[in-house]
Amino acid sequence: MEKLDEEKLRAEYTPKVDGRLERAKKLDRECKLPPMIAAYALGIVGALLLGVGMCLAMNVIGSGPVAMGVGIAVGLLGIAAIAVNYPLYLKFLAKRKEKFSSSILLTLNEKD
Repeated sequence: MEKLDEEKLRAEYTPKVDGRLERAKKLDRECKLPPMIAAYALGIVGALLLGVGMCLAMNVIGSGPVAMGVGIAVGLLGIAAIAVNYPLYLKFLAKRKEKFSSSILLTLNEKD
């Protein structure tokens, strides 16, 4: 038991050497993170717009035909944002992969 604890501590405090695979994984994360953040942000904004539109259309917020019309318009904007989210994510990711592909492949092909 003590030997396992000692090995865990030794592994935890031993400086890690960045190998080529670790560097390639880091570049891959750097490539994929901005499109993912943008997709989440657009999805959240779209869902909030859809929810506010539904509240306006059902007269939970406001009242009258004007609130209903505005609610339908805002809800449609939210639906549009949600509908274009995934295609935009794929396009953004493809551009980032094109940009990072050469450096990732060079990192993987280099000798240790």
